Amino acid sequence: MDFDTFYRLAHEAFETIPEEFREGVDGLTVRPESLPHPTLPGVFTLGQCLSEAYPSGWTGPETLRSVVALYHGSFQALSKADPDFDWEGELWETLTHELRHHLESLANEDALEGVDYAMEEAYCRAEGGDFDPLYYQAGVEVAPGLFQVEYDFFLEQRWDPEAFEVAEVIEFSWHGAPKRVPRPDALGDIHYIWIKGLEVGPGSLQLVLLRKLKWKERVRSLRGEGALEWWESEAELIR
Repeated sequence: MDFDTFYRLAHEAFETIPEEFREGVDGLTVRPESLPHPTLPGVFTLGQCLSEAYPSGWTGPETLRSVVALYHGSFQALSKADPDFDWEGELWETLTHELRHHLESLANEDALEGVDYAMEEAYCRAEGGDFDPLYYQAGVEVAPGLFQVEYDFFLEQRWDPEAFEVAEVIEFSWHGAPKRVPRPDALGDIHYIWIKGLEVGPGSLQLVLLRKLKWKERVRSLRGEGALEWWESEAELIR
């Protein structure tokens, strides 16, 4: 995707986000450069929330202003390494992720509180109660699309339902090594696959399959409207 197309789609996506999620955000800037990780090859920063606080006796949208920055070069670098790179899906996820940073700053929240939230939701899930199906995203993002909650790892993949139906296996990479598991029967909106036969220290790896959403579905999801259909299964590595 060229820069002009990316720029247009980014601003269109930004404008579809409800105003209550953009309070205190002065706008969106789209940059042509890439931001590679200083020590991890193949890891790029896709976006940033650039915030500045103004002196005041209280904190609110009038005292904390932010600009969301997206880096087209980083998206382009990742797309070259992945022929199935989902430009629009990654754009949306990065945009809403950075807006969440702004909202957390307004609420004086930090990453530790996010981890606490993820652990509480993981407990609810383990006990069979109601839980936020995307709770793991509040954990530590150790690499793009890879999240850690205590000892467990969650590796995201986004799928078109049509592509899912014709796939025979699910492929992913772990520590640079290609891995495969059989494709589960159902995709739903989100499907957790517990990977068996993989050494992950004291924890586990769950492959999280996310159905690609259309723009209107993404906005409804952001508002918390409508329950997500989620599935859970186990899979052995294909040797």
